[in-house]
Parts: sequence; structure tokens; C-alpha cells
Amino acid sequence: MSNFNEPASKMDADMEKNAMTQEYTLNDFDDMKNEIHEAEPGHELHRDLKARHITMIAIGGALGTGLIIGSGSALATAGPAAIFIAYAFVGLIVYMVMCALGEMATWIPLADGFSGYASRFCDPALGFAVGWTYFFKYIIVTPNQLTAGALVIQYWISRDKVNPGVWITVIFIIILFVNLFGVKFFGEFEFWLSSFKVITVIGLIILTLIIALGGGPDHDRRGFRYWKDPGAFKEYTKNGHTITGSEGKFVSWAAVLVTAVFAYLGTELVGVTVGEAQNPRRNIPRAIKLTFYRIMIFYVVSVFFLGMCVAYNDNKLVFATKASTSASASPFVVAIENAGIKVLPQIINAAILLFIFSASNSDLYIATRTLYGLSVNGKAPKFFSRTNRMGVPYFALGFSSLFCGLAYLNCSANSAKVFNYFVNVVSILGLLTWICILVTHIYFMRALKAQGIDRNTLVYKAPFQPYGSYISLGFCCLIALIKNFTAFVFEFDKTNFITGYIGIPVFLALLFGYKFIMKTKSFKPEEVDLHSFKDIIDREEELFLQNQARERELHPPSKLGKIYENSIGLLF
Repeated sequence: MSNFNEPASKMDADMEKNAMTQEYTLNDFDDMKNEIHEAEPGHELHRDLKARHITMIAIGGALGTGLIIGSGSALATAGPAAIFIAYAFVGLIVYMVMCALGEMATWIPLADGFSGYASRFCDPALGFAVGWTYFFKYIIVTPNQLTAGALVIQYWISRDKVNPGVWITVIFIIILFVNLFGVKFFGEFEFWLSSFKVITVIGLIILTLIIALGGGPDHDRRGFRYWKDPGAFKEYTKNGHTITGSEGKFVSWAAVLVTAVFAYLGTELVGVTVGEAQNPRRNIPRAIKLTFYRIMIFYVVSVFFLGMCVAYNDNKLVFATKASTSASASPFVVAIENAGIKVLPQIINAAILLFIFSASNSDLYIATRTLYGLSVNGKAPKFFSRTNRMGVPYFALGFSSLFCGLAYLNCSANSAKVFNYFVNVVSILGLLTWICILVTHIYFMRALKAQGIDRNTLVYKAPFQPYGSYISLGFCCLIALIKNFTAFVFEFDKTNFITGYIGIPVFLALLFGYKFIMKTKSFKPEEVDLHSFKDIIDREEELFLQNQARERELHPPSKLGKIYENSIGLLF
């Protein structure tokens, strides 16, 4: 591999030689990447995530229990129109967050993700706070997913026959080995799991549409019947008390914003894959552009059709919201059962189990890479960035895995309560991450303007800016503050209040504690470092594209390959 201190002409000669002999491989980019992140030998990641891996992880990354199960409690709380508006509203905010992240990630792809951008463009203290907040989120959500997996299996085998701890152990061992085998194996594994998730959700969308149009065994054409009776909006009810009228309907809508946020959490994980992505400047924007269509189809359309098939006061839905996390808790199963379709609930339960398995696998990966990024950035002990020959930060993986032991709290009789507590904590940590991404992007745009860089020249330009980031930031802060306001309604719920807001003081303690100890200051726009290592990224992209063109010239695609490239391949 050529050294970057060598003359450009020698680099060109080396590049041409490699291209001609086909000895140039994607792993050759590791040296460049290591210089960008100042990673020492034995501390490097491998760029083995292909375009299709990134795309499918982005599409399927946040598809999980938040949509398949959480939408049931939202429907029972607020009604069909309210959840449709809530999911669409939060979805638009998430899209703005992803666009902001994409603009920064394509300028200079950093292995330390959000933490690296915040440290470089805004304030090292913000990078420290968001990095550790994001790590805390994933060491909580991973055992939460393991808990959910054990509860799903109880749909078939009761806890009286097999202790849930057995299933937790089995799932944990599998995801640990998947993460140990390197990012190439992980990417392929997640590609197929995410593909299955996408097919399942599309199948459920089509099925609910068919049921709404009277295509089920009962041939009942429901249409918008449930939007009229019992109604499109539900008044807020808690412990037998009700807030009536328009005020009650608005409170219900505001209450389900939290459910919508939890459903979208994980969408931003594509930003963590930047350090292990091939040609991130091309693949990351593609994945982010698909986010809009994923939000519209998988979330907004699915809850819209669901609201046509199930009434918010359906007795089966009320039972489902009191269930755990198996198929019996899914509102889609309620729609299927009401239509008279047999056997399918068993299949849905198996699908939910795979959803959870995929989520726990990717959550452990994100926790590991987040800790690795903090270590590389000097904000965690250095040994956490040490990697094996497959590019896996094994100390970070081992440390993150220790927290999976929290899942064994599921072995108690109150496991469902523990699950809900975890969900509450994770939601606020996710919101704080989105807030930090938007704040960092605002600083980034200010720096570009102050240093005379035209945003129109960027590889990827986030739409609706700067207003998109400002408005989204305002709504994220508002939702973070009101997310558990129902704890104060009628009677004070201290547990709901603490788990819902504990992330805020933790984040502020990390932020101001680091500023006080390290004496950091926010960067002025003209002081922000926008150029270090950018020339290396430019060179890396050039080498990648030239090698790709040479490969295509020597091995042109077949007719079948051209058909693929102009159809499904456009996604990847």
C-alpha cells in the first residue's frame, strides 16, 4: 500500500499497477482509514460492509417490536387517526435527523460516528456526552431485546416448563458469536435477517389492506368504519379517569408520540456503520435517501391500514395491550383473528422472534462500535479500541456483553414491568441522541458558511436546510420534555416519571462534567476543523471508483446483471 507522504505520481503509478493486476482490494483502504482515525496497528476496523449490507441494515434497522407490537398500545390509547398523525409527524423529524447525519457523514466519514462529529464540529464535551449516552442506550436496549425474545418464546412454551433464562442464554450466545466473526459475517447475516423483516412487514401491510377491503374469510368490508364508530380519536383515559372533549383527544395524541419515538429508534444506526462501509460517500447517502420511503411505507402506511382493521376499543386489542411481547400482543394478530384467518398468528410469532433476534444482534454491534469510537477518540480507555485480525474490537464487545446479564431480570414474575421500564429509559436516550445530531449539524452548517464553502458543492446536501434542522431540533426538545407528562395526570406516577426522564440529568452531568474537568469550549464557526483528513477521503474515493471502473471494464456485467442493476440494484 502506498504511503500518503509519497509523491502523487508514485501513488498514481501504484494505483494503475494494482488496477491492471487486479491485486487492489477493498482492505487496502484500511491504511487510509486508520490514518483518518489515528488508529494504531491492532486497533483498526475493516471496511467489509458492502452497499447492499448498508442499504438493508438502514431499511430494516428499526423494524421491530416498536412497530409490530407497540402500535397496539398506541391504537388503544389514542385511536386510528391520532396514531397515523403521530407516526407521520415523528417520521418527518427522523428523516430530518437522518439527512443531517448524512451530510456530515459524507463530508468526512468518521468511525466514531455521532461522537466524532460532535467533538470535531461543535464541542468535545458534547461528543463525550452523546457518545456515552448512545452507549448507555444500547447496553440497555440489548438486554431489553433478549427479554422480549424470551417472552415471545413463552407463546409456545410456558415459563413453568422452561425457565426464560434458558432462552436468554441461547439467544445471547448466538448473537455474541455472530459479532465475534467480524463485520463481513455480521453484515451478511443482518442483510438476510433485515430482508426477511422487510418482506414480513410488506406482507402485513398487504394483508391488512385486503382485510379492510373485505378480502378476508369473513368477507367483511371494513373500510373506514372504525374511524366513525368508535371514532378516529380517543379521549385520554387513565385508571378509570377520563379527560373529555378535544382536550382529552389532544392529550391522547401527545401521549402516543413516545410510542412513535420508540418505534423509530435505531434508524440512525447507519451512522455508526460509516467506519466499516465501502465507499461511504456513495453508499451512506443512498441508504439515507431510502429512509424517507421506509418511513412512509413501513410505518405510516402500516398504521393507517391497521387503524382500518381494528377498533381502538376492541376487546382483543385491550387484552393484547396487557399481554407481554408475543404474537398475542400484536394488533396485527388481532386484525387477523377478527378476519377469521387461522394458523397465521403462529407464523407472526415466529416472525416477531426473528425481528427481536435481528434487533438484539445489531444492538450489540452498535454498543460495541460506539465504545470503540469513544476509545479511538480518546474518551474511553484505549484498550477498548483493540481489535483482532477480523477487525472486531473484542474488549469493547466483551464489556458490552456483560450488560446483557440485565436480561435475566426477566426470570422474575414482574418481567413485563422490567421490559416497560427499559423501554421508557431507552426512549429518552434516543431522543437525546437525535438532539445532539441536529445541534452538531447546525454547527457544521455555520462552519461551512463562515469558511466560504458552498453547500451545493457537497457530495450529499440535506434538504430543507437550515430550517429543517432547527424545526426538528425544537420538536425533539419538546417531545423530550413532555414525553412522560402523563405521569402527572390525575395522580403522580413516580416510577413512570423517573424512568422517563432519568436520561436528561445523566446527559447533562456527562456534558458539564467533561467541560468542567477538561476545560473545553464550543468552537466558533471559523475555528471548526473541516479539512483535516478530507484529502485522504477524497483520494480513497477516487481509488475505489477507478478500481471499480477497471473491474467493470475487464469483467462487464451479463444481460441478467444489467437487468438487476436497473431494477433491484438501484436500491443497493
